[in-house]
Amino acid sequence: MSSENSSADDVQRVWDVVVVGAGPAGASAAYAAAVAGRSVLLLEKAELPRYKTCGGGIIGPSRDALPPGFELPFKDRVHAVTFSLDGRYARTRKSKQMLFGLISRPEFDQQLVEHAQKAGAELRTGATVTRVEQHGSAVPDRRTVALVLQSGETLLARAVVGADGSASRIGAHVGVKLEQVDLGLEAEIPVPETVAEDWKGRVLIDWGPMPGSYGWVFPKGDTLTVGVISARGEGAATKRYLEDFIGRLGLAGFEPSVSTGHLTRCRADDSPLSRGRVLVCGDAAGLLEPWTREGISFALRSGRLAGEWAVRIAEAHDAVDTRRQALNYAFAVKAGLGVEMSVGKRLLVAFERRPGLFHAALTGFRPAWRAFVDIVRGSTSLGEIVRSHPIAQRALTAFDK
Repeated sequence: MSSENSSADDVQRVWDVVVVGAGPAGASAAYAAAVAGRSVLLLEKAELPRYKTCGGGIIGPSRDALPPGFELPFKDRVHAVTFSLDGRYARTRKSKQMLFGLISRPEFDQQLVEHAQKAGAELRTGATVTRVEQHGSAVPDRRTVALVLQSGETLLARAVVGADGSASRIGAHVGVKLEQVDLGLEAEIPVPETVAEDWKGRVLIDWGPMPGSYGWVFPKGDTLTVGVISARGEGAATKRYLEDFIGRLGLAGFEPSVSTGHLTRCRADDSPLSRGRVLVCGDAAGLLEPWTREGISFALRSGRLAGEWAVRIAEAHDAVDTRRQALNYAFAVKAGLGVEMSVGKRLLVAFERRPGLFHAALTGFRPAWRAFVDIVRGSTSLGEIVRSHPIAQRALTAFDK
């Protein structure tokens, strides 16, 4: 339903939870709050389905965070990874079991939103939030948040979840502080069947020429998603890396159907996750894995937590109770995702210094490949590996020095 259909009595309605942004984080939050039986409104500024710059890899932790009964719309299932070091020393490692699946984001996001709607959430597309107010004339009482839309309409909620992406309005209201900003460039390249066949079930990960950079090829049927990522501020070099990468792969002759760029942003350690009755999750909170910049699993997991805690905030009767629930949400995020992020940060620093060592380990050292397999399949996490494996601990400590 789009904003035209809203009637005057909507304005007076107070929703239990309003979620801003209908990507994986927002749809998960809306689903979690709606399943708890609350009145939920999910706002999205675009019309759905919409394109998003994203490799589209669904690893184990993402799969485990999906709503029950969710059928993943896989375009391919990955059983092999080719690693290369800036185009050289390519080596392919295989796994009998599926490592991870590849999806097309418009379809995946749309499906998540439909699950939230089935659980009882109401969707409004074409709705852009310009302002959040927790005090002042637009707010009838202390238990209510006002969201002012571009159309001039004001919506009221007992709790708000900001899941409006990395340039988040809600994040600005909360005061999110971002530390690491990277530029991802990506091309969707339709290829003939003979080329598609060569990539079926296999991805390529190339450790790139700039510190901390890498490239990828993700096959999705008759299209290859080819992308690179590097620290922001290296725009020209990043663009050159993508062009060289595509050229080396023999794909320069094919016309991309989409070419896009996107900034990924990682939160600073002391960045807030809430303000009053407003929580942030996913990209809006700067939650993603700093080394690989993997964001879907962080969006799904933090979105679900935000939805569950938004329900408790909606029920809170005073500022003290609201604050307690918001702190509990922050604790839940930091205890899981925060631990993974801090290990990811250390790995990124090590990788920036010694990409060749990472390449040698993943292609020639069996325990490193096993750890990679276990992480992408979701049977363990980066944090878990560092906690429980003395070798990994020692290696990271040596890198830190």
